[in-house]
Amino acid sequence: MTAVPEIDLSDPAVLGDPVTTYNDVRERCPMAKTAVPGLGTLWIVTRHEEARAMLGDPRFEVNSGSFLRAPGIPEDCRPYLRTMAEVDGPSHLRLRRLIAPAFAPRRAAQFRPRIDAIIARLLDDLAGPVDLLAEFARPLPMEVICELVGIPEADRPSWREWGKAITGGVGPAFFDAIPQIIEGAKTAVARRRAEPADDLLSDLVRARDDGDRLTDVELVTLVWHLLLAGQTPTNLIANAVEALLTHPDQLAALRADPALLPGAVEELIRWCSPQLLTTPRFARENAEIGGVPIEKGEAVTAAMVSANRDPRAYATPDRLDVTRAGVPHLGFSHGPHFCVGASIARVQTEAALAALIRRDLTLAVPATDLERAPDGGTWRLAKLPVTL
Repeated sequence: MTAVPEIDLSDPAVLGDPVTTYNDVRERCPMAKTAVPGLGTLWIVTRHEEARAMLGDPRFEVNSGSFLRAPGIPEDCRPYLRTMAEVDGPSHLRLRRLIAPAFAPRRAAQFRPRIDAIIARLLDDLAGPVDLLAEFARPLPMEVICELVGIPEADRPSWREWGKAITGGVGPAFFDAIPQIIEGAKTAVARRRAEPADDLLSDLVRARDDGDRLTDVELVTLVWHLLLAGQTPTNLIANAVEALLTHPDQLAALRADPALLPGAVEELIRWCSPQLLTTPRFARENAEIGGVPIEKGEAVTAAMVSANRDPRAYATPDRLDVTRAGVPHLGFSHGPHFCVGASIARVQTEAALAALIRRDLTLAVPATDLERAPDGGTWRLAKLPVTL
């Protein structure tokens, strides 16, 4: 068996160019490993076929409760922190069945006019050289979440601050915001129980399946999950804009034929998804992936950054091609834990790109001067200076 390569997630070479690092490892072995404080060995699946198989394999569960173990979280907040992403088996299937209609592609498409209005408002306030990440891509997801959850305008400044804490990554500000987020979510749930409206939270409050319904704890937890996972479009939109501005032929193709946008969003997720690794799974029993033995209890993640560029799955995988079709990417994971909010993220990203490509948008600095945030799990820009 080929020796399993090791990846140091703190190595500047990995942080600066994860694509090259993971691609190189993938071509040497379908598996890699790294050491994670508090977790021990984390196995990394590097190839598309093996990654897809692991993500759909019931022998690997996500039942980790990572936030529940974090120090300093008030006890009264803990019942709301085990999200769907950390629940397996019948409990996960029950939640998924109840909430699926609220997150269906058709329902997400119905929210498109309201998302378009938010995008237009944010862009209308911009002129000249701006940091598109700070002034547009970062506030957009929180504005959309507030709209979908029915947050009154007077309460939205607080939610915007919570969004900043979350997009800033796990740290003191993140954990300080959790009690406030939980209280805000409780208030939002109570409001929608009393005053249903045409929004996502009202859909969830009304959700029924054979008499079953979501409890208040589950609803508050879903709002917390939406707030947490709903920030993904921030870095996806920024990465996508950078990709298009540095590939003018692809940008020109979209401007010439906007009907390509839905497929282009999928290609951009494949090519420059901000999420490098999936949420770790834990082996329920001894198993084997790519010829590498995994012991019961060990953690395994899929490297979307390399699986989505695997030449075994994609022709010319390192080429950005907005007309590409074929094998689906793993940017929203796969299997039972496929991202429940994928439809909303897709609609939001497509709407943002549609509005941006209609404008005269250029980078305000050379592409080589763009800086990335040092983050072993997320491929994200520190800033995106553009001229509008």
